[in-house]
Amino acid sequence: MRRKISVLRRTARVVTMPFTRFPRAPSLARAFLGCTLVLAVYPAHSDDQNPPGLAGIRSDINAKDLARIRGVTEPTGDFSKSEAFELMPGGAGTTKKRPNQDAFSQSSANITFEEEATFKLGNGLFRKVWVSAPSSTQASDGLGPLFNARACQSCHLKDGRGHPPEGAADSTSMFLRLARAADTEEEKRAVADHRALNFPDPVYGSQLQDLAVPGLAGEGRMKIAYEEIPVTLSDGTKLSLRKPTYSVENLGYGPLDPRTTLSPRVTPQMIGLGLVEQIHPADILALADPDDKNGDGISGKVSIVRDGATGELTLGRFGWKAQTPSIREQSADAFAGDIGISTPEVPKSWGDCTEAEAACLAMPVGVQERLGPVEAPPPVMDLVAFYSQNLAVPARRNMDKPNVLAGKKLFYESGCISCHHPKFVTRKDAPNKAQSFQLIWPYSDFLLHDMGEDLADGQQVGVATGSEWRTPPLWGVGLTKRVNGHTFFLHDGRARNLTEAILWHGGEAQAARDTFAGLSAADRQNLIDFLESL
Repeated sequence: MRRKISVLRRTARVVTMPFTRFPRAPSLARAFLGCTLVLAVYPAHSDDQNPPGLAGIRSDINAKDLARIRGVTEPTGDFSKSEAFELMPGGAGTTKKRPNQDAFSQSSANITFEEEATFKLGNGLFRKVWVSAPSSTQASDGLGPLFNARACQSCHLKDGRGHPPEGAADSTSMFLRLARAADTEEEKRAVADHRALNFPDPVYGSQLQDLAVPGLAGEGRMKIAYEEIPVTLSDGTKLSLRKPTYSVENLGYGPLDPRTTLSPRVTPQMIGLGLVEQIHPADILALADPDDKNGDGISGKVSIVRDGATGELTLGRFGWKAQTPSIREQSADAFAGDIGISTPEVPKSWGDCTEAEAACLAMPVGVQERLGPVEAPPPVMDLVAFYSQNLAVPARRNMDKPNVLAGKKLFYESGCISCHHPKFVTRKDAPNKAQSFQLIWPYSDFLLHDMGEDLADGQQVGVATGSEWRTPPLWGVGLTKRVNGHTFFLHDGRARNLTEAILWHGGEAQAARDTFAGLSAADRQNLIDFLESL
């Protein structure tokens, strides 16, 4: 059983120093004034890869807190019963409402009555259907001109997981990222300095938009061809994996650049995002081992990006390639790329239209002078961000059943937790008390891992190579069918169930995948039962 996490925690050290050394921490002053500030200092995996100010120091806790955190987040070795607080994977914000089709749309259980009203207003804007400009509904116009969806909820179906086009279903909850790697020395410096993630197609931009406002042609349609790949497990069980190939048809503005790569992305579920945002960077940095110094075959690395608001280096933790540092920035990118709505963070009123798409740039936009220079002004972003930060994680189910406990043991002993790290305690100085100092169970390390050539998209995104992906959280994975009516998994939905998703794992996850493939049918089912209890 791999215990990289335990090794890192055992080698953590504690440094104490007077609080006066930190004059720029007014939010902490009330908690620690007159005390000694205790920093949890983890071994930096590589100083040249850590952003300035994020060198593995957790500055929000004292010695007592540190001891508590180390105790409760240590992976368990007792699988005879469930763990304390395991019922509540989202901490005090966990929703205990009956898990039905709205299981991912509940508000955090620990927000205030006033915040509940803010959450509902944000929900209304998340579901808001935007229309093309000009329109009599001036608060709702500005769609496109090129777009993939008319509302946030159209992509994040029931706040859950998207799917590839199946039968008569369209591709609303799945789209193609368009990008090429750096060519020139200037472009390479921009990527190295984290000023660019990659470079868009010169005609079609960074995302293929298949829809357009009246009078304008869409950019094209995503086409998927599947090949069935037979797989035989060690006990003789025969399965089939579907291997997709992607292309674009009906291009409306000429050919794609030959250097442009296509990366399919299904929309991820929305639960627990505010808690993920409040995991202290030191706890993520502590799990990184990009050079595999401990020799366990797992070499996760942090995604370093620039904060869109401040320009400072920080950790990316959202998106399939961990390319986005905050929920607000993720929301703004989606407004611009998916719907074509400008925000203060991304003031692109023509969305992803490029100079080569002159007809798009000639279309009217929805900017109202009385509301400011963008289509979705700051109050809209405040409400949408708050809503996204407070979608609750559902309570666990069946966690004390013998088959689930047996599956949990297999999941841990197979090495799955080397990437799907079970637990964190969020930072104590979180801006909202609802996310402060919560024990959470996302089952992710939020690091980038090489998943092998079979899952590679060939598209570099910042520090992420074409075969690297962020470990997706597993909380709520067992409710996907109930909420979204399907069981398609992985970044492109190629896996039709959890078993297929595991069997597609390669690269750093090859050993864990092979262990799963070598289990008996009963043991494999127990492991799946554990995942479906999350």
